[in-house]
Amino acid sequence: MAQWQTPEALRTLLCELVGWHSRTLTEGEIEFPRKLMEKMKGIPYFTEHPQQLKLGEADLGRSFLTALYKHPQAKKTIVLISHFDTVSTEEYGVLEALAFNPEALTKELPQYAAELHPEAKKDLEAGTFLWGRGTMDMKAGLAVHMAIIEKAAEEGWPVNLVLLTVPDEEVNSSGMRAAVTALNDMRDEHGLTYTLFLNGEPVFSQNPTDTAYKVYSGSIGKIMPSALFYGKETHVGEPLSGLTSSFMASFLTRKMEWNPLFRESDQGESTPLPITLLQEDLRLNYSAQTPFGTVAMYNVFTMKRSASDVMNTFEEVAREAAAECNEWYRALCEREGIPAIGDVSVLRYGELLRYAELKMGREYIEALKQDIRSYHGDDREKSFKLADTLLIDCQELTPAIVLMFTPPYYPAVNTSDHPLVKRLIEKVTDEAMKSFQLDVEQIHYFNGISDLSYVNFKDEHHGWTVYEENTPVWKTTYSIPFEAMSSLDAPVLNVGPFGKDAHKRTERLHMESAFVKTPAFVEVVIREVMSEG
Repeated sequence: MAQWQTPEALRTLLCELVGWHSRTLTEGEIEFPRKLMEKMKGIPYFTEHPQQLKLGEADLGRSFLTALYKHPQAKKTIVLISHFDTVSTEEYGVLEALAFNPEALTKELPQYAAELHPEAKKDLEAGTFLWGRGTMDMKAGLAVHMAIIEKAAEEGWPVNLVLLTVPDEEVNSSGMRAAVTALNDMRDEHGLTYTLFLNGEPVFSQNPTDTAYKVYSGSIGKIMPSALFYGKETHVGEPLSGLTSSFMASFLTRKMEWNPLFRESDQGESTPLPITLLQEDLRLNYSAQTPFGTVAMYNVFTMKRSASDVMNTFEEVAREAAAECNEWYRALCEREGIPAIGDVSVLRYGELLRYAELKMGREYIEALKQDIRSYHGDDREKSFKLADTLLIDCQELTPAIVLMFTPPYYPAVNTSDHPLVKRLIEKVTDEAMKSFQLDVEQIHYFNGISDLSYVNFKDEHHGWTVYEENTPVWKTTYSIPFEAMSSLDAPVLNVGPFGKDAHKRTERLHMESAFVKTPAFVEVVIREVMSEG
């Protein structure tokens, strides 16, 4: 009755999954888990236990799927985590119609080989990769998990397995954030003991020429300190009567971009330096009025630092930037012989919110939050809209820089020192060398960002409360179940297939890695957990 236990069958399964269009925020993403549930019913175990296939509600009509294989004598439980949403496909150009058809795209690409970069062209000629959106990131990982749960159920492995696949990993991870509660409920309902959270994200290169196979014992954190700059408007014909927010923003952006104060190092690995993700004027249309509202978002990666640590450093840098801005502005006023509008101040969003509540009342704040729910923008735009509206009503605080966090937030997670993780990596390393003459490299922090961030949460000093206080849309349109995450305290590991160029036109999956090696490695991991103790 086995369907997916050969490389050829696994390849066919992957191509079917890729063919189910599931770009983030599309109808395909909504339909995908429903189709997958029907597919999973083809496994005899789930035909007999249909109640152990469940859809859970995320947001915007999207769902996550859980499939529980439960052995009657087992307590140990491994959660197999994947996501099924993909990024968009516009960059495929004339080949976009084939982006979700790996077999056809792989056959068609040689006609466009001249357009590929040298490394991709070389891989195309080798014929060892399957091309297409979602092949690498990350439907191959899902396909491997489907095959392994099918095998475990058929052979009656003495372990419990939860297949969890979620939407929205590519944007806000609403799927995984919602699934945290479901995992806790499932544990309590079925008496499970979570022993390992095993993700199937693909192997990401550390640099453009890196082709080493890796397993990951943690996942890097990502947080977005952001700012609203509010100056003083004027007509372009009277430039000295105002202070442009773009002028103010330039000082902080220059100090944030590539700032080594935000770099962390742990176990021989370092976070990439921060960079600006967005900087724009809040005006919707052109006019001769100078810009007085500008927003900026900065990407910061973390390993050990909490949200509180990041905000403290961000505020330190912002105060330095404001001091430089004020110095330049005062020099301008002296040179032109004009009175200064005032110094640029720095405050956190939490401070602005408390000030506005004292001034205008709690009811006004609550009504504003309700209004923002129907605002047309995403969570980042809603964050800036909230802060901007409050500051418009509190202009006595301006000119000012308001510091905040905008979603999403991925806390770092790392269990490299856990005894089980050490044994599992040793087993995978031995299997890779014995069966495939393949070296395995351990990476302590998965650099592609993953949903593992929402399990095994550790924050002894409650730095997450600073995130809550300074995220404008907190508990309005965005939240993170920090306490529920902390109760999912099993170690984490990522074992996935090798591929290249995630989120690019040249996204591709190494076929032998995906259909032969990775299934063997995942089975080794599960069998070691089964045999432990």
